[in-house]
Amino acid sequence: MIERSIAAATHGRYLMEPPASSGAAPVMFGFHGYGEGAEAQLDRMRAIPGADRWRLVAIQGLHRFYQRRDNQVVASWMTRQDRELAIADNLAYVAAVIEEVMRERVAPYVVFAGFSQGVAMAFRAASAGTRPVAGVIAAGGDVPPEIDTAGLARVGSALVCRGVRDEWYSTEKFDADLRRLREADVRVQQLEFGGGHEWSNEVVAAAGAFLRDLRT
Repeated sequence: MIERSIAAATHGRYLMEPPASSGAAPVMFGFHGYGEGAEAQLDRMRAIPGADRWRLVAIQGLHRFYQRRDNQVVASWMTRQDRELAIADNLAYVAAVIEEVMRERVAPYVVFAGFSQGVAMAFRAASAGTRPVAGVIAAGGDVPPEIDTAGLARVGSALVCRGVRDEWYSTEKFDADLRRLREADVRVQQLEFGGGHEWSNEVVAAAGAFLRDLRT
């Protein structure tokens, strides 16, 4: 058997919510977790205090499927099969979304926010893009191993969050991520809260404070 890969064009989907007031606004790009849609991440970002002053953009993973329990359309970012090719596809897709959104009335102030599997995409987008990155909000997911120190250094600031009962994002991964980011001179804020694999109220509050600090 000979296994080969071939490039194919596909369409992605993203949701955008304008800021409450007119004028140029900073942009927050969000990335959902496995088995979710863009709506889930948009709801998470909406809940952050002060998010109404931002243009919110939730990007949905290219790989859609039906959730078995309710037949809802959900998505994932990748599997281990052809992982490197999927990363390249995702980065090209996200870059195209960013360029399209940045044609709106926006301020040159970009933040990426990810939950679970979406954390990896948030860091990939931040480290691979051509625009300055003010920060990354990460909850319940780890920094991808393939990003080197120079790539991580493009992330201005990071809020890294973990529930103490999170079996997917372990203490070991959390500590390793904090160490890697600090070695890259990223300004890191960390949060451990009394929950599990979730975007908790504590994460929401910390994210609001993180955004306020970025704007001062």
